[in-house]
Amino acid sequence: MRRMLSLMRQMIGWWLLAVVSLVALTGCNLRQGNATNTPYPTPDIPQVDFIFPENNSTVLEGTDLQIDVVAEDPGDGVARVELFVDDVLLREAKPEVSEAVPTFTVRFNWLAQGVGIHSLTVVAYRMNGAASSPTTILVTVLTRTLTSP
Repeated sequence: MRRMLSLMRQMIGWWLLAVVSLVALTGCNLRQGNATNTPYPTPDIPQVDFIFPENNSTVLEGTDLQIDVVAEDPGDGVARVELFVDDVLLREAKPEVSEAVPTFTVRFNWLAQGVGIHSLTVVAYRMNGAASSPTTILVTVLTRTLTSP
């Protein structure tokens, strides 16, 4: 009986070892060979985004709205950024330090005119003309009311 109990303990031990090994091996995701591990994909085109204002912001008509934008292209660099208001080119900015830079922060201004919702769109470009996807936000312009003293 003791011998049988000892054999059963050994079998259970081997069985547990096999299960633990199987779990450990299936959870392992290490690569072998010449595979490279890239944690973040490199975008094929420049990226651009608004810092300020936020999407769906509201301003009063006649406000000189400050628009802050950041464009990035760590490979070839950003050569210019364009700002469109309601699909019409309003301004363009180019880096002053060189023809293209990896990160380009731009401050545009727009005199908020025309009561209603307006689209602000920015596009970043490389020297070779490759463009980012457009990034668009909406800004609502409200009527400025006069207050009497």
